Amino acid sequence: MTPRTTDQRTAIMTPDSPSSAPAASGWADLLASFARAGYRTVAPAILQPVEPFLDLSGEDIRKSLYLTTDPSGTELCLRPDLTIPVARDYLASEQAGEPAAFSYLGPVFRYRGDHQNAEFLQAGIESFARQDRPAADAEMLALALDAVDRLGVRDVTIHTGDVALFSAMLDALHLSAPLRRRLIKDFNRRTATPQDLDRLAAAPSNRDDYGGVLAALAGADREAALALVRDLMSIATTSPAGGRSTGEIAERFLEQSMVKGAALSPAAITALRRFLSIAGTPADTSAQLRALASDCGLDIEAAIVLFENRLALMEKHGINVAASQFSTSFGRGLEYYTGFEFELRHPGHAGPLIAGGRYDALMTQLGSAKAIPAVGFSIWIDALAAVKGSPS
Repeated sequence: MTPRTTDQRTAIMTPDSPSSAPAASGWADLLASFARAGYRTVAPAILQPVEPFLDLSGEDIRKSLYLTTDPSGTELCLRPDLTIPVARDYLASEQAGEPAAFSYLGPVFRYRGDHQNAEFLQAGIESFARQDRPAADAEMLALALDAVDRLGVRDVTIHTGDVALFSAMLDALHLSAPLRRRLIKDFNRRTATPQDLDRLAAAPSNRDDYGGVLAALAGADREAALALVRDLMSIATTSPAGGRSTGEIAERFLEQSMVKGAALSPAAITALRRFLSIAGTPADTSAQLRALASDCGLDIEAAIVLFENRLALMEKHGINVAASQFSTSFGRGLEYYTGFEFELRHPGHAGPLIAGGRYDALMTQLGSAKAIPAVGFSIWIDALAAVKGSPS
């Protein structure tokens, strides 16, 4: 593969080339329906800088990427998904910061196991800079349900969550910044939040190992921590050891500083465990959240009101909210999600057919000087084809 030496971003107006788009009229009809809803078709460059994917998903994603470098040594990858490339192109365009809505359909490249194709098709939509967040969230789910219906797939189930509710819980518990970052990161990555709670229930560590470094990191944000670790390693003329990157070493130091400096109180542990156990219909969930807030003396009312407003707007779109399943522990496995998340599933397939949600943190993480609201979803076309067969 010969890497490009020019800017890897394409113009925001560029459509996908016919050779990379499926010919089936069913998918073309899907894009046409998105266009009628106001989502303009775009096609980011297939070759992308690898750094945003590593920064936002962690070094673990590296093993799934197809990598190359350009003559200057910049590391590139075949796009593993389309959300980040669409967001980058939007930020590079004259529309950056203004409301804009895009749809896409094209190949992505990711190692998924020995028996799955590494090149597969992904469709989806992304909406930027809408300030009416609950309405935009409700529209996403309505469009996703319309998409599976247009493609002839029935009996899908709706599974939803809300990172904003978990964030509101952490704010109400007045946790330290490093501790909050750790819990949010593990929640979003769907990893070890319960195990975190087990560790944090214990007394703070009395070890003095790396005491000065840990004290310096305790109040630092992630970028400052990375800079400090890089400087220390440079002064010591030390290279990353054990296959771990500088970023991973910094993350480890951050975790140690958090555990060393603070332990959750028994009351906070109890409240978080109770929160993470809440699941059921949205109406049941709302009642359980209000009971938890009352019993534990937590101010999460604003987050609950937003949750309920979104439910009401979903019902206006004709969505059978009562038939959906909500879980407070539901997460999509990506750090940049900040609010509503959802998956549409089918009993005939192990993974989601469509998945997405709100990711307001992404734009600043990609370099925007100001926060820009963002929400969208991706359609796994091979999953839909496995359930129903390709549309004709």
